[in-house]
Amino acid sequence: MVVRIMGEGQVRLADSHLTELNKLDDELLAETESGDEAAFRRTLGALLDKVRELGAPLPDESLEPSDLILPSPDATLEEVRALLRDDGLIPG
Repeated sequence: MVVRIMGEGQVRLADSHLTELNKLDDELLAETESGDEAAFRRTLGALLDKVRELGAPLPDESLEPSDLILPSPDATLEEVRALLRDDGLIPG
């Protein structure tokens, strides 16, 4: 699967990592619903760090369609709320 982090680029990520990422995504969803800015910021950073750690960066000139689009590290709580679906940023 190809994941884009807005403002950074794309990484290729094995589907097997989705369970681990969904745990952080569920936390992020709860924090956006509660409006806990400090927890939101911490969990968004942890989610993006985990994607970078587990994924393999694609070259900048690569133009592959993204299966998932994640917000930039400096996205606001309101911006992330606008991106969320019922099951968070990551389906499943």
